[in-house]
Amino acid sequence: MSRFLLLIVLVFSFKGSSQSLDSIPKQDTRWQMFTYDVGTMFTAVGHSYTRPLHWGGKQWSQFGLVAGGTGLFYLFDEDSSRFFRNRQEDVPSFIREYGEFYGNPENNYLATGGVYLAGLITKNEKLRRTGVLLVASATSAGFLQQVLKSVVGRTRPVAGLGKDTFDPFNSNRNFHSFPSGHALLAFTNAYAIGKQFKNPWVKGGIYLLGAIPGISRVWDGQHWLSDVIFAYALSIATVESIDRYLDKKYAEKYNAQQKEVSWNLNFGINTVGVTARF
Repeated sequence: MSRFLLLIVLVFSFKGSSQSLDSIPKQDTRWQMFTYDVGTMFTAVGHSYTRPLHWGGKQWSQFGLVAGGTGLFYLFDEDSSRFFRNRQEDVPSFIREYGEFYGNPENNYLATGGVYLAGLITKNEKLRRTGVLLVASATSAGFLQQVLKSVVGRTRPVAGLGKDTFDPFNSNRNFHSFPSGHALLAFTNAYAIGKQFKNPWVKGGIYLLGAIPGISRVWDGQHWLSDVIFAYALSIATVESIDRYLDKKYAEKYNAQQKEVSWNLNFGINTVGVTARF
């Protein structure tokens, strides 16, 4: 029942979308739309993986900021983990359960696939495009994080071995901490859905809902804070890359109609923070 309700919420959040069918190219039947969209999902994933080959100075500077920011949070991982885990019982159980539920891969694909199918059935191009963006982004980022988890081999907080313990290619899940899969999938969805809205309060609320699963994993001792922060950054980069690729494939476009979101790291005495301007 809870999965069904989540699907209904996501579908109806796009109820007011345009009913345009001016796809590039135009398709007349649902089967033609489906085959075009599935093909686009695969090419979009491939596109996202080849982007670093075309990066310029700006993109490499942004990558450096992400790497530096992740490294900074890494320095405070022991303290932040202790802080969050000591307050686990103060967090309402429904928030923690939501974090576990929404970041689960099966639930993620149920929701994103539901959005796409709703667009296909109703012949709503905006829903179709959004579904393609959601599925392709989750697939691209999800596969990459699985590879990184194995290659990096970072221990989880619950293992009790400390933040500096790494054992690459260890099959034990206690060495699959970096980056957080729950944080990545949930925030990928949130960031993609947030592109549909111009109101900054609506965007902020969606981003907050997408951030909770990642933080819940820190509460539960399954991930360090730096695992979650890097996952958020990977989500944003993946969605932006695939979304701009889809601008070439569909008449419905988001990037020409709104400002980019600006993400910044803030530093102060005993404080580290992330802010978004949109």
